[in-house]
Amino acid sequence: MCGRYALFRWTPAFAALPGYPADQQAQWNIAPGASVLIQHQLDGQLQLARARWGLTPPWLTDLSKTPAQARAETLAEQPMFRQAFTQRRCLMPANGFYEWRGSVRKRPYWLTPGEGAALFFAAIWEAYPVQEQVWLSCAVVTQAVVNQRRPLILDEAGQAAWLDPETPLARLHELLAGPPAALRERALANFVNDPKLDAPECLTPA
Repeated sequence: MCGRYALFRWTPAFAALPGYPADQQAQWNIAPGASVLIQHQLDGQLQLARARWGLTPPWLTDLSKTPAQARAETLAEQPMFRQAFTQRRCLMPANGFYEWRGSVRKRPYWLTPGEGAALFFAAIWEAYPVQEQVWLSCAVVTQAVVNQRRPLILDEAGQAAWLDPETPLARLHELLAGPPAALRERALANFVNDPKLDAPECLTPA
């Protein structure tokens, strides 16, 4: 299950997008509930915004139940996700994500297409009004891979199709059912196990 990821490097073009936060900092250990960057399309233009990682539809009354993940195979049918899937799709930029494996003592692994590479997870977003303020929230779309769930990582063409509000439903389902991205992985020391540690030490090799 994708429960942690990192965003610590990005391009000048990414930083030039509308909505890029002036105080954006590198994040090495992003967990559900954190404030994250999302990229979405508004009036035909790419924009960035901050959102809480944990989907919060405006009708939700129990704010302890805000899912951070949405399964690709049931995304279009689940009441929690289906309207966001058709109307409010976004991307979550990252450099890689963490996985824990092992039956007795789980070891963290770092997964990425390439060290320092930029990648984009398919995601959905919602707006949650509180008094006179509107907060954004999001959930990452996950694929089943062997016995793990990993983020649905989109290539450049897939990113454009995912964000385009005119993309046919059949094309969106193609993206959801696409093959997993090819990833490099390496075992890590246990620093990242501490959710309070947000520093380059999270990527210390084992």
